Amino acid sequence: MQGSQDILESPIEFLKGVGPIRGDMLKKELGIFKFRDLLMHYPFRYVDKTQFHKINEISSESDAVQIRGILRRVETHGQGRRRRLVGRLRDETGAIELVWFKGVHWLEKNLLVGGEYVVYGKVNAFKGQLNIPHPEIESINVSNNKSASTFAPVYPSTEKLNQKGLDAKGRRKLMLTLFSKLSPQHLPENLPQYIVDKLRLPTHFEALKKIHFPTSQNELDQARKRLKFEELFFLQYRLLEVRKKRKGAIKGHVFSTIGDHFNQFFKEKIPFELTGAQKRVIKEIRKDLGGGTQLNRLLQGDVGSGKTIVALMTMLIALDNGYQACLMAPTEILAQQHYAGIGEMMEGLDIELAFLSGSVKGKKRKLLLERLEAGEIDILIGTHALIEPPVIFKNLGLAIIDEQHRFGVAQRAKLWAKSKPYPPHILVMTATPIPRTLAMTLYGDLDVSVIDELPPGRKEIKTLHRTENHRLRVIGFMKEEIAKGRQVYVVYPLIEESATLDLQNLMQGYEVMEREFPKPDFQVSIVHGRMKPADKDFEMQRFVKGETQIMVATTVIEVGVNVPNASVMIIENTERFGLSQLHQLRGRVGRGGEQSYCLLMSSFKLTSDAKERINTMVRTNNGFEIAEADLKLRGPGNIVGTQQSGLLNFKIADLARDSKILDTAREIASRVLENDPKLERPVHQGLKSYLMKYVGKVAGWGRIS
Repeated sequence: MQGSQDILESPIEFLKGVGPIRGDMLKKELGIFKFRDLLMHYPFRYVDKTQFHKINEISSESDAVQIRGILRRVETHGQGRRRRLVGRLRDETGAIELVWFKGVHWLEKNLLVGGEYVVYGKVNAFKGQLNIPHPEIESINVSNNKSASTFAPVYPSTEKLNQKGLDAKGRRKLMLTLFSKLSPQHLPENLPQYIVDKLRLPTHFEALKKIHFPTSQNELDQARKRLKFEELFFLQYRLLEVRKKRKGAIKGHVFSTIGDHFNQFFKEKIPFELTGAQKRVIKEIRKDLGGGTQLNRLLQGDVGSGKTIVALMTMLIALDNGYQACLMAPTEILAQQHYAGIGEMMEGLDIELAFLSGSVKGKKRKLLLERLEAGEIDILIGTHALIEPPVIFKNLGLAIIDEQHRFGVAQRAKLWAKSKPYPPHILVMTATPIPRTLAMTLYGDLDVSVIDELPPGRKEIKTLHRTENHRLRVIGFMKEEIAKGRQVYVVYPLIEESATLDLQNLMQGYEVMEREFPKPDFQVSIVHGRMKPADKDFEMQRFVKGETQIMVATTVIEVGVNVPNASVMIIENTERFGLSQLHQLRGRVGRGGEQSYCLLMSSFKLTSDAKERINTMVRTNNGFEIAEADLKLRGPGNIVGTQQSGLLNFKIADLARDSKILDTAREIASRVLENDPKLERPVHQGLKSYLMKYVGKVAGWGRIS
């Protein structure tokens, strides 16, 4: 059996029709090194070869169409980079132009005037005439059509591949050649039979064959379902395995006492009744802390949901058990905000609180580090400075990481190492709601708590969409709010690629505000990333103290400014912001008891995506609903950034659409781990073998090195 599977490990250049030159191209362009890699390179769409349009039936409103006809003319126009190839395809009902701007040289040599072709592409209208830009074109070859399925696979390609004959047609040929060598014994079942039967899935071999060459839509759907389940099941298995091992192997400090610090704060200091969600989360955390294993929990909560108070109460439990606690934030502004907010809530309690960042220098820094090592500081709040080697705790028991997605594995590991003999308990927090499917994948090895309830008394922010012709009314509305004693943010985009232009827009906006809101009756602040830190801080402080009524800024105020008196957020060029960023900006207002507003200013012309983003913002204030919409619009990779996108390189699964399959995969993986943790039963031998050979380990959040 083992020997029969080795064919899939053969170097790709040994497949008939590949050879050294094409093999090199497949490696460089697509990362295909072996037969197995080619097999796992799935089509991204299919052309139903049985469905054809007549030329007189199509219009510029048509989706992608497939037509069959005779190529009557092929001409090259222009020179150099402006070169284009124009062909004319005719059927019995009419003719249409085909236009190519790339691969012209190869097409000139290979297209045959008078030949019969199948053409596939999106219809376009240019100067009143229909054409198909960059269509896929394939000569009708009877012998080929006999061996190919009616659902012809189309694979991701590049111009370089096309030039080497590795276009859609060439790749189909290779895949047919590969399957002529394969049988079920080369691709044995990698899931236990009881899972295959329960979910009514095709076999592993059938699924791979039908994903490349389905003969019907039903076959294709079944193959996709099987391969998506496989992909999500193996990832969830590995994540849950990490979690199970950590809970079994990584011991944690036992916080068995709820003492004076916690009780005094709970009875005397909490300025409002905790929400049901906050109480539930604190209960979950307390249970973890007393269990003798390391707490590793992700705390999700929307803007203003009260995560900070939960974090503080968790730190007080650490203090009650004789340990120190720290809170690390990604920026100085955010760390300072935590320091000020927590300091205010703890006023009157016998607790030593300190702040550490790169800006704390000299004697002040030296004294702070000495006191920390001596155990005289109970809670340390700061930035990345907390993980530097000179920072030594006497007995760190709890580390809280805010806006966790901005920290990498290596940075977290440095914090882990500051506690002996066990790693500190870890609570990671985010104010950026993560879609459930993404949280189960990125943080699948963590326990997850969600604060899904806003504190009482918070009024929902009213969000309105306005275009340039409403400008005077918007300025009038700002004056009304300022007259009530409120403050206003006006935020402009600042994108690196267009930084100079964006800065001009910001300065022009600032000048308009100064003109419409003249001194001495009004004061306007301006803040952007190009300012010196001291100047930026000075302007921010003026706004925080209420000395200025309007803050004109770039997205530097997205995280870290807490001004309860600010009731209006005006976002300029809304169409240039992502949904998550818009939601974060909106969260800067609505922090006091007054009604707050978010005005989304945009141009008249909007793309469909921009309209969808704006409509979502107007429709809901729920960060989790917004995160789900963002996932559908942008895809997971763009939401989490590059640091954590490695887990998301799916070949076929789609987190935005496959949530039900993911739920099933996680539930079944959990059951397998629970019932047979070492995969010793005969029914699990295929699964065990496949995991060992093909499914790498994952580095979870609980990992220490």
